[in-house]
Amino acid sequence: MPKALLVPDQTIARKVYLIRGQKVMLDSDLAELYGMLTKELNLRVKRNASRFPKDFMFTLNAGEWEALRFQIETSNGRGGRRYPPMVFTEHGVLMLSSVLNSDRAIKINIHIMSVFVKMNRLLATDREVRLKMERIEARLGDHGQMIEELFYAVKELLAKKEQPRKRFGYKGGDDV
Repeated sequence: MPKALLVPDQTIARKVYLIRGQKVMLDSDLAELYGMLTKELNLRVKRNASRFPKDFMFTLNAGEWEALRFQIETSNGRGGRRYPPMVFTEHGVLMLSSVLNSDRAIKINIHIMSVFVKMNRLLATDREVRLKMERIEARLGDHGQMIEELFYAVKELLAKKEQPRKRFGYKGGDDV
C-alpha cells in the first residue's frame, strides 16, 4: 500500500465500536478513511440498499447514538450531525468495497478487513484463556476444600495438650 494510503492499525481499531453485540464502524469514520464525504458514502449505500441487509448495516437508535456520542465526545450542538449515523458490521464494510469502486477504497477496505481479522484472533485467544482459567479454578475449587480440611485437622492435632508420657521398661531404684 502506498504511504499516502497507509493508516496505522491502531487508528482503524479505535474506530471500531461494540454496539448490539457486534463490532461496527461509523459511516463518518469510514468516509474519512476512504477520503470522501459522509453524505456521499451514505448516498451510495442508499442507492445499493439491497446489498446491505440489517446484519450488514443499521442506523443507531436515539439511545445508542447518545451513548456513543458521549463515549467519543462528539458535540450535539450546531455543526454536528442531524441524524444518527449508519454503522457497518464487518460484512457491511466488506460489501462497501463493491459499492465504492475506487482504488483507494479497495486498498483501505483490505486494510480494514485485516484489522478485523486481527481483532477476531485476539478475542478468540482471550476466550481461550478465560476458559482455561475457569477450568483451573474448577479443579482448584475441590482441592482448596481438601487443603482447608487438612489444615483444620493439623490445627486440631496441635491444639491437643500433650499428656505426660508413662514410662515403661526397666525401672531403677529411683523410679519406683
